[in-house]
Amino acid sequence: MERIRRIIDESLTLHRELLNNTDCLDTISRISRELIDAYIKGNKVLLCGNGGSAADAQHIAAELSGKFYLDRRPLPAEALHVNTSYLTAVANDYSYEEVFARLVQANGKQGDVLIAISTSGNSKNILKAIEIASQMQMITIGLTGGNGGRMLRLCKHVICVPSSSTPRIQEAHIMIGHIICEIVEDHLFGGKS
Repeated sequence: MERIRRIIDESLTLHRELLNNTDCLDTISRISRELIDAYIKGNKVLLCGNGGSAADAQHIAAELSGKFYLDRRPLPAEALHVNTSYLTAVANDYSYEEVFARLVQANGKQGDVLIAISTSGNSKNILKAIEIASQMQMITIGLTGGNGGRMLRLCKHVICVPSSSTPRIQEAHIMIGHIICEIVEDHLFGGKS
């Protein structure tokens, strides 16, 4: 029982820290605005991550392309890992570092948004995707943790969750993803700013 309380308390403490971090709140607002502007201009959102971050990428993509609260038209959003035949072929024929970068090249265009998720900020395949997206003049957004790793200097916008615990970082990432999805949906379809 005590261990359960400690884990919940760690998560609540981190969430409170984010709640009181004005820079983080401002960055969430700027990221939401970037997605809104991209969608208004007819662009799309691509997402990538590994492991639990892949699940978070897929979750956020589903909230955008399905619905969050409102019954509305779908927004174009895709997690780049969902085609396992592609993923295993490129990992085998090239390297795992290339799996997301090649899909960014294939499906991205100037003005699209790449949301890259890595708790360490140092996943090589994520960094390569960010580099390609930047070269293509896509808007790059990073969700990371700890000290931000290499991702911190590569993305236009970065939210660095102040924790070294992967589970706590991932819990914060999905909360942040939900906030962004709610703001985007409400602005585009709810008539509110």
